[in-house]
Amino acid sequence: MERGLLWLPLLAIFIGLAWSGWNEYQKLEAYQAWATDFDKAKYDIYAVLGLKETDLTWGKPTRKGPINLETFSLKQVESLGLLVENQAVDPNIPPEKGKAIALEFRFTDTAKIVQIPFTEISLAARWYKYLQSFMKSNL
Repeated sequence: MERGLLWLPLLAIFIGLAWSGWNEYQKLEAYQAWATDFDKAKYDIYAVLGLKETDLTWGKPTRKGPINLETFSLKQVESLGLLVENQAVDPNIPPEKGKAIALEFRFTDTAKIVQIPFTEISLAARWYKYLQSFMKSNL
């Protein structure tokens, strides 16, 4: 009986981890269905991102598909920045560590600023470089 009570917290942790994994798998499946319409897309636990021609769409991933989707044209973007802990960093020499990573888009027509969150600095730097070269060559 005592041994059973000792294993009970371990069982609860296992069930919690299994549910968390299933939840993340469902988000990934919903993202894959959503991403088929885009030329290039990325999944991150903080945000999904899709590029179709010159339109960039992003939102928050959920099990039923992305929510709070926003779309804007890269033609309207005045500047693009890579932020780590709300400080602009050089994408060619990004820091190795940091939290609160985001790509920042500033627009020509308005004072609007869009920040798309990322979990990894290296992934955000790759997207920054890709979007920067895409904007130079296509716009």
